[in-house]
Amino acid sequence: MRLRVYAILVFFVLPVCSLCLADTIVLKQGQTLTGDILAEKETVIYVDIGVTVLKIAKEDILEYEYRTTLDIEDIDVNKPDIETSEPQQVTGQLYRVGNLEKTSIEECVDAFSEAVVKISSPAGTGSGFFLNKEGHLITNYHVIEKETKIEVTMFQKAKDGFEKKKFKKVKIEAINPFVDLALLKVEDLGDTKVTYAYLGDIDNIKVGEEVFAIGNPLGLERTVTDGVISSVKRAFEGLVYIQTNADINPGNSGGPLFNLAGEVIGVTNMGYIFFGGLGFAIPINYVKHFLDNREAFAYDKDSPNTGFRYIQPDQRRNKAEPKFLKEKKGQAN
Repeated sequence: MRLRVYAILVFFVLPVCSLCLADTIVLKQGQTLTGDILAEKETVIYVDIGVTVLKIAKEDILEYEYRTTLDIEDIDVNKPDIETSEPQQVTGQLYRVGNLEKTSIEECVDAFSEAVVKISSPAGTGSGFFLNKEGHLITNYHVIEKETKIEVTMFQKAKDGFEKKKFKKVKIEAINPFVDLALLKVEDLGDTKVTYAYLGDIDNIKVGEEVFAIGNPLGLERTVTDGVISSVKRAFEGLVYIQTNADINPGNSGGPLFNLAGEVIGVTNMGYIFFGGLGFAIPINYVKHFLDNREAFAYDKDSPNTGFRYIQPDQRRNKAEPKFLKEKKGQAN
């Protein structure tokens, strides 16, 4: 029955995928799937086929390959753009959106936890998440405030658990201190394959909806906390936040708040340390606005709007003239 469902999906998706770069999966029963392989695990692979993300057991797969080039003959310039609800990256955007199916926290964590990273600077640590394969990621501005030496730690699944990969060539692309968002880019990825997260829709968020956060609170890496949406309209200092009872602690800052479809609906940035169940996240619509208008928030260390400043040295406490200057004046006389 499962393979029969695959065949139906292929019928509708193939015309769309033929217009774009796609990976190919051949099933043992003869069906062929084309899409974007989001993650490859020990026993399963996750494939974005457009209308949904499929979890396919490797035992059902005959062969699969990553496609890295686009054949010119695949493109028909006379065909109009095809309207589709598939997750897609629009020209000029750094992120992808999609209407993914809701599953469980366990399956979402398995599929998208590798998109969440730890961000370190001399000031401390926080969290963030990848937006695309090119290495762009989102975090809070206060995580990297007044810092330029930034390190990103990625957690990739390996045979015996997780493998850490650290990247030290991290560029600050844009910042918005007012909304507390920062756009970074890892420039030394090399051939490392990136798992990225999809952005959700603020209009689909409902009070009482189950959510979960992934981050590095108090240095405890890859911590998952769950809860529900307590409010979608909690105001602080002129901005509206998502309130949740999922635990948000120092180190969670900049990490994603997911719904049960694995879509990011907010960026965690506040919580009451001594009162559990009071966490807050920046709504995803603020994040999209920041990314869509990133040129207006482009980081420039020489701009007074960046918050970048040099720390002046301490002034001399002894105001008296130095002894060597007095001796020098005496010799001159």
